[in-house]
Amino acid sequence: MSVKNELIYSRKRSVDFSALDSGARLGVAQAALMMQDTLTECFGQMKCDGFTYNKLGYYWVLTKSKVEFFRLPRWGEVIETTSFPVHNSRTRAYFNTVFTDMQGHLLAHAFQEFCVLDLEKHRPVPLADVPYPNEGFPEKAVDLEYEKFGLSDEDYTEVYTQLVRSGHLDVSHHLNNIEYVRFALDVFSEEFLLAHEAEEIELHYIAESREGQTLSILRAEKDSAAYIRIKESERCVFEMKIRFKA
Repeated sequence: MSVKNELIYSRKRSVDFSALDSGARLGVAQAALMMQDTLTECFGQMKCDGFTYNKLGYYWVLTKSKVEFFRLPRWGEVIETTSFPVHNSRTRAYFNTVFTDMQGHLLAHAFQEFCVLDLEKHRPVPLADVPYPNEGFPEKAVDLEYEKFGLSDEDYTEVYTQLVRSGHLDVSHHLNNIEYVRFALDVFSEEFLLAHEAEEIELHYIAESREGQTLSILRAEKDSAAYIRIKESERCVFEMKIRFKA
């Protein structure tokens, strides 16, 4: 009998109707949400989830995520979702999340970066100072490099503004990570999104947003990719790069 690796979390999920975009396939934001659910469940299995850390005076923050899409599954399809840590730096934890179909074909994979912040000081905490694994990591499934987007404010054009409402918040009382992705995707028309399938997204979570703040959603184009920047006043809180299949 094989011994279960407690650092690897895996479960089967059905692509429910609520996870579909208007083209009846798993939406990009919904896929990011499914990855977030798998990650947090992995943290729970490792007994270092956000609720556990909150009692100790810490909280998790997703800082970067890069996702490559190979095929977006359709309604009712059952897929395998898997998350596991792959290595640490002093203050950063790195994860892989992988989606496959029931035949083992790769649907999407992600390379994600997290840090732990002090609940009062909001400063990074060394991972050696918190209950978190520091050895025995599974082999990486994917190791993607994060990019420096290198665009200035002058490269962007504001598309719309968005007021942060109570329904946008998560258990940390700030804007849920997935809402940034939803806001960013709203710079595209439905007609465009129906005609184009995402190939890659890169997400940079820079600062928190809270209820009552007004966000500016801006868009730029460079080298066949779209860039979305979200600002609160003069403060940049989120950036996304998205590339669509040719």
